Amino acid sequence: MSVFDDFSQFLETRLEEFMRENPHLELMAMEDQLYQQQQEIVNLLATLRLKEKRLQDEIMATAQEVQRWHERIEKAKKAERWDLAKPAEEREAALLREGNEKWTEMEATKQKIRQSLELQVQIQKRLEEVKAKVAEVQRTRTSQSAEQTWKTTGWTQSSTYGRPTSADPLEQAFRKWETDDELEELKRKMGQ
Repeated sequence: MSVFDDFSQFLETRLEEFMRENPHLELMAMEDQLYQQQQEIVNLLATLRLKEKRLQDEIMATAQEVQRWHERIEKAKKAERWDLAKPAEEREAALLREGNEKWTEMEATKQKIRQSLELQVQIQKRLEEVKAKVAEVQRTRTSQSAEQTWKTTGWTQSSTYGRPTSADPLEQAFRKWETDDELEELKRKMGQ
């Protein structure tokens, strides 16, 4: 097992070195991770909001049941039906406990929603910071690449200025002028 641990440690070390040497890749990985966290928060918020809505509906339904049993209790008491009034009071108390539990659960869900929204804002800020850093690193890399290309262009690439070509209009103009000048010089020498 030690060989695997050593190999795993070696790979982790090499990966860390590679990331230090290529900070833009580390930033891109961080950006991807933040996008994933952002999506997870969006999904969590959707789930929490559905849960909050379900709990609100259950609380309303429980409140209606409490009201219905309260009316039954009053009706049974007026009719002096103690055999029905006492169990109805117990049912009402159980429904009130159930409603309180659901209310507590809903409040906890609302707190989770608030915390998730705060976390979403933090992730968004961090994502913007990382995006800006990625763009900065990219500009720096592009600038360095262009500078390196500019420095090596004169030495590694051929230039058309040193070797005239027949398609060069400046070259053609000079050749015509030089030819005309030579003809004029020949005419003067022959005319003497």
